[in-house]
Amino acid sequence: MSTRSSDHLPASMMAMVTVGQGGYDQLVYREVPVPTLQAGEVLLQVLAAGINNTDINTRVGWYGAGWNSATPFPLIQGADCCGRVVAMAPDVISQVPGQRVLVRSCMRTAGFGSMDTRWLGTDFDGAFAQYVKVPATEVFAVHSDWTDAELASLPCAWGTAENMLERAHLGVDEQVWVTGASGGVGSAAVQLAKRRGAVVTAITSRDKREQVAALGADNVLCREDGAAAFAQLQAPDLVVDNVVGSGFAALLKALRRGGRYVTSGAIAGADVALDMRSLYLRDITLIGSTAWDEAVFPNLVGYVERNEIRPVVAATFALQDMALAQQAFLEKRHTGNLVLIP
Repeated sequence: MSTRSSDHLPASMMAMVTVGQGGYDQLVYREVPVPTLQAGEVLLQVLAAGINNTDINTRVGWYGAGWNSATPFPLIQGADCCGRVVAMAPDVISQVPGQRVLVRSCMRTAGFGSMDTRWLGTDFDGAFAQYVKVPATEVFAVHSDWTDAELASLPCAWGTAENMLERAHLGVDEQVWVTGASGGVGSAAVQLAKRRGAVVTAITSRDKREQVAALGADNVLCREDGAAAFAQLQAPDLVVDNVVGSGFAALLKALRRGGRYVTSGAIAGADVALDMRSLYLRDITLIGSTAWDEAVFPNLVGYVERNEIRPVVAATFALQDMALAQQAFLEKRHTGNLVLIP
């Protein structure tokens, strides 16, 4: 298909290709063809791409057979894309060449009345490359003085966090506890919950207490203190928990009667012990959150353009150093997001 472009495009590009499930040896930095556009698509020059748990989980096979289906290896991963529009299919009139944009990572392919999703960098090639093609409907212009790396820290982590708060209907003055508050999703949830006027308690490691408090949390609990520390505070209306693991039961019991628990991940372990009496006798609502609701991404773009939130970029790495970046990500010594620069 012919394209409309303001610049001559190369025939090939460099990309980090995940060739299968396994260790870092499955990450291969190599030359591949620049994507060819189909109807309704735009080509972006990738300016920066964030790293997420999803990238690692897919590579190591944590999702089993795949997310929606078998992972299409070899795959260019990367759900977070800050890019610049460089070409468009002839039928696309909604985008402007040269415009800096973000890509909505979670795409509701059958409309927002269906939970069917298609994820950038998981179901089809993503942003760990010099160029990426995406549906024009999933591209959002952003008018902001944030750097490329700062914008690239936003889509997946902040979209996930905003979706959890939207799905759980977090309101003004409600008490919300956020686990894993130094991570990409957790640090986003702290800021986004404060923006909604909630009273935020962040749960993190003792060595990250000051950094997390600086995000705006009203209270910071150190996970080393265990569940005994929960008694110091008012029972939460909502728990936002992407850590899960052995702490699940204590968090569920900490909720007020009629409270809500929302999760979109389980970095400390997916298998939990659930005493059903803690659930039904106290009218607790459990909320799973993966498919993003329609308001989520436009909300985020608006927050950025109005400077209502601020990015937390811990470090940047060159694309070819992605294995080093993923090692740093897994060490969990950082606060915020790690970002790759092609």
